[in-house]
Amino acid sequence: MRLHTREKGSLLPGLIVFIVTFAILASAVGMMIVTLLQSTLRTHESEMALNIAEAGANYYLWHMNHNNADVKDGNSTPATQQALGYGPYTHDYYDSHGDKQGKFTLWVKPGALGATTVTVRSIGIVKGVKSDITRSVEVTIGAPSFSTYAVAGNTALWFGNTESTSGPIHSNVGIKMDGANTDQITSAQSTYLVPSWSGTGANTTKAGVWCDSAITTPVSCATRLKTSWAYPVPAVDFNKLGADLCQMKKIATANQASNACNLMPARTAGYIPPTSTTSYSSTMGYLITLNSDNTYNLEKVTNEKDTNTTYATALTRTVVANNIAVPATGVIFVEDNVWVRSNTGGYDGRVTIASARLAAPGDTDIIIAGNLLYTEKYSGKDTIGLVTEDSVEVAPYVGSNVEVDAALIAKSGSVGIRRTYKGTSTYVKGYALSTQGLVYFGSLASNLEWTWSVQLCGTVMNAGCWAGYRYTSTNYDENLRYLPPPSFPVTSTYDILSWREVVANP
Repeated sequence: MRLHTREKGSLLPGLIVFIVTFAILASAVGMMIVTLLQSTLRTHESEMALNIAEAGANYYLWHMNHNNADVKDGNSTPATQQALGYGPYTHDYYDSHGDKQGKFTLWVKPGALGATTVTVRSIGIVKGVKSDITRSVEVTIGAPSFSTYAVAGNTALWFGNTESTSGPIHSNVGIKMDGANTDQITSAQSTYLVPSWSGTGANTTKAGVWCDSAITTPVSCATRLKTSWAYPVPAVDFNKLGADLCQMKKIATANQASNACNLMPARTAGYIPPTSTTSYSSTMGYLITLNSDNTYNLEKVTNEKDTNTTYATALTRTVVANNIAVPATGVIFVEDNVWVRSNTGGYDGRVTIASARLAAPGDTDIIIAGNLLYTEKYSGKDTIGLVTEDSVEVAPYVGSNVEVDAALIAKSGSVGIRRTYKGTSTYVKGYALSTQGLVYFGSLASNLEWTWSVQLCGTVMNAGCWAGYRYTSTNYDENLRYLPPPSFPVTSTYDILSWREVVANP
């Protein structure tokens, strides 16, 4: 007999195993989904924190374009910098719908005295799913100053074949470049009418930058490298220099009131009032002698006889004060003409001397009365800036073998030699030999025609055929590119020069 049995419930254990396995898998998938969602959300919030940090950097770029002297975000504290600069300054961040999304904290570190750059650390903060999420960026904000150029002109320029230059050259009109040059040469015009004083090619239309094809030495026009010539490019704005002079007066007088430029306070280390408040004379003003210990001597000038052979005999002077410490701002504003020279050993420090009669009638000049030298020429530690509302002149009594180390700006007039003795039509004594030349080291900007020499006749070896210096060397001080003299005028708006994300937060 065969016995039969029935096995009941054999499906239940498998079902239980399946359910348990499914539950485990479902839980794992659920946890993975939650983790992925959290990770995605944190990634989104991290990206938002970076965007907020960049918004903070852009905010301070806007701030610098509206008040480039403020490195404390509109605050008066802290009094001293920390490692990252002044700060912290915190702002709430709102999206386009007006909803608060986080905040950014700023640290602002100014460059050295006179620098047109600041370093901004911006920390973006978002309230995250578990904790605050931060990302940080660090940017350098800066603007090119007038000292970005070795020579900048608001008129046509001509460099003869005995005139060598280094550094960028720019004209808002056009350039005839017959001399040697080592850097970019630009013009704001694609073509221009060459002035009558430009030798070959005068009174004809030429390209924005060109050279005389007949010139073969020291650089051949036909074979010289022209890839660094560019035209047209944006013009340099000389009109803004009036506002810049006013701002320098406000800095020198420590008065930012709207009427500060119309006032004439008492003399301080930073401000020197006019010799006369009612009348103006081109032979009156002040002689500033810069010393090797960051001080200056001040003398009142009541007359100038420029046919004499040295500043000591050419200027009638009385001592005002000696060894005046250059103010911490580095700005000296003189409401009159200024004669300037350096003492033996050169000048050690950073200073800008501005000359303008903003609160009295008359347009002032700055006259270089002797050698103007740095104690350390190439390190960038020493800097002299000269900014005037009319012209910057090299006086006839400076003599030969002269050197000028400075950044020069002539708002309305010209930079160069004085062509005729004052009150006469007689050209000043010239120097025709290579051993009698002028060496210039710095940067210059001239509203009108700029020149170190005027050729009067064809006998080039005859001193009587020259006013000024036949042989000149104009050299650009590379340190001035982003470290100009204190409060030196800029040529355009501020921009972000460099950007990097900072991994470690302070």
